[in-house]
Amino acid sequence: LGQDTDSGLADAVREKAREWDSLVRGVYHGATRNTQTYLVMSHDNDAGRLELVDDRVRVVWPGAGEQPGLQKINDHLTESTRANGGTFVRNPLWSKLFGHDLITVHPLGGCVLADDAARGVVNERGLVFADTQGAAVHAGLYVSDGSVIPCPLGVNPLLTISALAERCAALIAQDRGWKINYALPSVPPPPGPAPKVGVQFTETMRGFFSTQVQDDYARGEQRGQGDNSPFAFTLTVTADDLDQLVTDEKHPARMVGTVTAPALSAQPLTATNGQFALFTVDPEQINARKMGYRMVLTAEDGKSYFFAGFKQVHDDKGFDVWADTTTLYITVHDGPTDAAPVLGKGILHIRPDDFAKQMTTMRVLNAPDTVTRLRALAKFGKYFSGVLLDTFGGVAARDSVFDPAAPPRKKRPLRVAAPEVHAFDTDDGVTLKLTRYHGGDKGPVILSHGLGVSSLIFSIDTIDTNLCEYLVAHGYDVWLLDFRASIDLPAAKTQFSGDDIARYDYPAAVAKVRQLTGAASVQMVVHCFGSTTFFMAMLAGLQGVRSVVSSQIAAHTVGGLMTTLKTGLHVPELLDQLGIKSLNAYVDANADWQEKLFSAVLQLYPVEFKERSRSPVDRRILFMYGLLYEHDQLNTATFDALHEMFGIANMRAFEHIARIARAGHLVSAAGDEIYMDHFDRLAVPITFIHGAENQTFLPKSTELTFNALCAANDPDGRKQLYHRHLIPDYGHIDCIFGKNAVRDVYPIILKHLEATL
Repeated sequence: LGQDTDSGLADAVREKAREWDSLVRGVYHGATRNTQTYLVMSHDNDAGRLELVDDRVRVVWPGAGEQPGLQKINDHLTESTRANGGTFVRNPLWSKLFGHDLITVHPLGGCVLADDAARGVVNERGLVFADTQGAAVHAGLYVSDGSVIPCPLGVNPLLTISALAERCAALIAQDRGWKINYALPSVPPPPGPAPKVGVQFTETMRGFFSTQVQDDYARGEQRGQGDNSPFAFTLTVTADDLDQLVTDEKHPARMVGTVTAPALSAQPLTATNGQFALFTVDPEQINARKMGYRMVLTAEDGKSYFFAGFKQVHDDKGFDVWADTTTLYITVHDGPTDAAPVLGKGILHIRPDDFAKQMTTMRVLNAPDTVTRLRALAKFGKYFSGVLLDTFGGVAARDSVFDPAAPPRKKRPLRVAAPEVHAFDTDDGVTLKLTRYHGGDKGPVILSHGLGVSSLIFSIDTIDTNLCEYLVAHGYDVWLLDFRASIDLPAAKTQFSGDDIARYDYPAAVAKVRQLTGAASVQMVVHCFGSTTFFMAMLAGLQGVRSVVSSQIAAHTVGGLMTTLKTGLHVPELLDQLGIKSLNAYVDANADWQEKLFSAVLQLYPVEFKERSRSPVDRRILFMYGLLYEHDQLNTATFDALHEMFGIANMRAFEHIARIARAGHLVSAAGDEIYMDHFDRLAVPITFIHGAENQTFLPKSTELTFNALCAANDPDGRKQLYHRHLIPDYGHIDCIFGKNAVRDVYPIILKHLEATL
């Protein structure tokens, strides 16, 4: 009986194969598995009668199956089937063989409702007429089912039948003075608050999926590798509360839909328990947002997979807002949760035609009127465009300024025992601080910071494991030194040079640690200005140090472009002459107009595109020191805490650094050559670490010191006193608190300390 709506030999072979598949393996396979049943409701000509023949009811309806409307219906269904390339099978009874018979599940009109017996069987109350004429009725005899409906309805008559039956019951009770208790057995809950206005849209994405993942899909590199197979989904995203969606990033929307992934299942998978997060802050990348997708995929055989995906919205060079908002990086786990092993990864995209369709699916939920709907759409559009402008707006984006009136950020407890704090004085009367974290009998090791910061750079809680925690966990007796340049000390606001730190601070600190521990010598980890001044101290005759890890700079200085320009133009000296005695990287929302003007001007300070920032603290750091870190190496929490770690730095120290930079090696604040003739005093094991991308002090700086030390103290290399490591993709201070420094940098420091215990 079937009518094939497409043609061709290959198609016929495939169809026949599906038919045999159903015959052999059963109805859940092959052709019958792909059967769709059509249900059509329409009006008929109302020409049938029910007659009592030999005490049995007979339907008399000549030509019932020949009505023009039935053929019209079948013509429409044939065209609907043709769109899918299917075979249209008419109702088997509606065929010439069976006289085009019909079947109905809702026969209407056997006892129709009318005004009198000549035109029907029951009156308006459902009472049966007593004769063939007139309005007399049989008292107490009622009909209240579908047979009282006098005409075809054209739709499912269930609710109409039910309403007439309920009316009949009410009239019966009314006629007899009965009262019907309409109270339900359970009391419905009181009405709650009106539902919130929400939004809903449907998104389709297509791409590839691979179970052989060797590439960095998070960066979109090496696309198209491995056993790629098609992967697509159509998901409906529903946010029940629009206000909460745009104000609370922890409030995800719901997702349901289907996924087509031949690598997972030959049949479409169902997506359930879906969560969609709109524009959440990316904890691993500053100035970036993510759109998150999480859901469970269930195949027809019951196998479950966990799907996790994200769109990374980040201001890269060029106008890439379309690519960022329409590219989804996906990971599929071989089980119902993200704790299951990773099965594969892939990349999906939104095609322009799918995006056009997506725009037509945008709906506002629970809006009582058109004005509310328009306002909701405007709010969602304003939020969406506002985030994109803020992310891609460059200098036009709003500054991210620390608000001191806001609740303090929640800090994680450090994985160390309670510290000991020891204050001590130098010979010139300056009070310094040592903070001890006793992790074991190794060491003691003193960690020394740079200019304009404090020892917090070694113990900041914004990374998973900081350097202090790392060394303590490996059994070291760790001492964090805050020398006079520390922003945690009052001395930071005074004027001093590197000579003062070398002459007074390091001898006092080393002596204090040796006194408190009874150790004959200490190990040192020194960074930036702390390293510069430490080498000055050693060259001046500092005793009690048996090994050193030097970060970024030592006895020689080769500045980057901006460092060279500023020192060559004598900028620190010029600022000093103008009465500016210090610079401060710290700024907050309470800044006065002068501070705000300074921050605004610094937006014009030249910087590589990918290192642009909305943080005024970040821009001040750039102006004061140069590019101290690669933004890609900082997580969002650390970047947002820069105001905690950076502060004031005095102009005399800047002038000394500038003089050293112009000389290319260590000199006194007055420019005297009092240090470089004593390299024999550096005949101790020293490891240099340097960020390969350091633009403040180029890697050539530590290379020169390394070569000079080898020539002076270990010319044949037999002593193996000196080692140098260039850290790829790192800048300057990100070697200390970069998000992955525990993996990329700390093991180098540990290896040196372990070798020189």
